[in-house]
Amino acid sequence: MALARPSSPLKVIGQRYGAGMLVRYRYRIYPSPGHQKALARALGCTRVVYNDCLRLRETCHAAGEKISDTEVQRRVITLAKSTPERAWLAEVASVPLVQACRDARRAYRNWFDSLSGRRKGHRVGHPKFRSKRGRQSIRLTRNGFALHGSRLYIAKVGDSQVCSACGVKDGPKPLHIRQWSCLACETVHDRDVNAAKNILAAGRADKSNACGGQVSPAAMLAPADEAGTLRGAA
Repeated sequence: MALARPSSPLKVIGQRYGAGMLVRYRYRIYPSPGHQKALARALGCTRVVYNDCLRLRETCHAAGEKISDTEVQRRVITLAKSTPERAWLAEVASVPLVQACRDARRAYRNWFDSLSGRRKGHRVGHPKFRSKRGRQSIRLTRNGFALHGSRLYIAKVGDSQVCSACGVKDGPKPLHIRQWSCLACETVHDRDVNAAKNILAAGRADKSNACGGQVSPAAMLAPADEAGTLRGAA
């Protein structure tokens, strides 16, 4: 997906990055119609997983059942993908789904810690279920996306089935095709593994190109309404 230049000035949020601060960049993306559908699918699946996590934790709490974070993730993602009702979760990358689980866990624990007094500061309310009518967002870790020049690559969104072995573009494929063979070098690829290799390669290329050059202007402090965390987040 094509990117516009980052908005100016740069914003800084209150998280440490080595001896300094973590800089936040804002970009405007221009997804194609196909990318728009893929992003909408990822947003919808992430919202469902977040809500399923909250619902499962509430059910277990009401029944007096202790459930680990690992078990919550196993039930709402791994096991859910094998059911007819949630089989479509397999159509998106696992990274934003896992992050949705962690966001739900953080929101739930912040609420409990606030009730018990372990969490200082303003009182945190009960976590709310996400609605399709509200602001939509997903969170990705470093292995879930890459910036390459003016292009943004997101796992299972921007993957065009470029062979990670020889670099030949084999063209997009339906989501139900999980394995494919490169027509040029005959390498057999797992769709997710190949996408991850391409994202890693793109990230390394960007890092190499940035060495020795001025990448960005000096960081500036964020205005008061920009700094801080989301409601319900630690």
